[in-house]
Amino acid sequence: MYRLQSNITKKNNPVGPILAMLFFILFFATGTANALVTSIMPSGTIQLVTGKSVVLKSARPVKRVSIADPEIADLVMLSPQEIYITGKASGVTNLTLWQNGTISEVYDLEVSFDISRLKQKLNEMLPEEKELRVIASHNSVTLSGRVSSAASLSQAMALAEAYAPGKGKEKQQVNNLVEVGGVHQVMLEVRIAEMSRSLIKRLGVNFSYINGDDFGVSTLGGLTQLVKPDLANIASGGPFWLFVTPSVNALFRFQSGNSTWTGFVDALKQDGLIKILAEPTLITLSGQSAEFLAGGEFPVPVPQGLGTVAIEYKPFGVGLSFTPTVLSNNKINIKVTPEVSELDFSTARLIEGFLVPGLSTRRASTVIELGDGQSFAIAGLLKETIRDNVQKYPLLGDIPIIGALFRSREFQKNETELVIIATPHLVKPLNMAKQTLPTDFYVEPNDAEIFLFGLMEGKQKSQPVPARGNFDGDFGHAVPGQ
Repeated sequence: MYRLQSNITKKNNPVGPILAMLFFILFFATGTANALVTSIMPSGTIQLVTGKSVVLKSARPVKRVSIADPEIADLVMLSPQEIYITGKASGVTNLTLWQNGTISEVYDLEVSFDISRLKQKLNEMLPEEKELRVIASHNSVTLSGRVSSAASLSQAMALAEAYAPGKGKEKQQVNNLVEVGGVHQVMLEVRIAEMSRSLIKRLGVNFSYINGDDFGVSTLGGLTQLVKPDLANIASGGPFWLFVTPSVNALFRFQSGNSTWTGFVDALKQDGLIKILAEPTLITLSGQSAEFLAGGEFPVPVPQGLGTVAIEYKPFGVGLSFTPTVLSNNKINIKVTPEVSELDFSTARLIEGFLVPGLSTRRASTVIELGDGQSFAIAGLLKETIRDNVQKYPLLGDIPIIGALFRSREFQKNETELVIIATPHLVKPLNMAKQTLPTDFYVEPNDAEIFLFGLMEGKQKSQPVPARGNFDGDFGHAVPGQ
């Protein structure tokens, strides 16, 4: 342009300046018109709520109004300078105003959900949650901020889903951006106590009679057996040999001429007492599971193809599984499944040449709700077993008094009681410097303490904090004084 104007001026043509001026006028006029049509900037943003309206007032009369997406908003002209706009659905669209054939103003219309009722209900239900925020996005409701417990979050989410726009399958989603405060680690202290008593009463009698070459024997109860002479542990009774089992704990013999009578007696009364106590301590996060097992595993053969045998291991002992859910700062929902099992060879089975024992199991499962530091007990797990086994000769064993010599009897009684006490706690990590270990207060004994005094632990030589126990005393490790 500049070169064109210069060339025209150099020719001293009077028409040149006039043509150049007309050219510049047409250029700027055309550019201005294009700018009005294509590059007009929005005049502002109008925010609406679905189902509600606003009135837009224009400074000058409007000749024409248009909405880009009538599905999002609608309008009604109240006067040349007042426009009534109603939000219909969530979304974003444009509102354009014309005056004298040119675009005068362009507005962005942002239509969102009505969350005022949801905010009101949340404030009524959870007045203590001051940091909870509700935001209406394009196609969903978003909860943000912070709540004090998982129970409050669950209530807020349920209420937000009820107030989310849409119906049926078109129901809009609720975004959860809420941070849950409080402690979410749960420590469970469990005490499992079991007392088992057993009583066994047994009486068995066998006889053997020898008269020269004549021989007679009674093998009731398996106390005596006829065996070959080359076996060990053989009692001589003339030309015949008799094997005596180790269960025989008494015998009597009397002889008359060539006749010898020998009686083998198995008399037993046995009392047994078993005490089982486990105190596991488990820590897990809210909603996660933790398991504990104090016992072992025993092999079980499993037949495979082509004559092969695989080995699987089955656990037994004192076990515990629990899943806590922290509802608030003083309320914990917890599912506990304790189990106590022991090997039972009375129900053993022979599998592929291996003797596999059975399991005697006591198991419980419960779901409770309690506060931090409160305890619950699972009791009443009683088991009583009575077994009476009688072996006797027909007729002879039924004779009063004398019949006791012709029968073998075993009476067995077992009583078991199991009590489980569990206490959940909300816990936080601690400083390692404040923790104690079983080895913290151990002092290696010197030669004099070992050989002269017979000590397994040396004396405390320099201890800044006095200990409340040692390894030679009660079970458990020493704890520093407070």
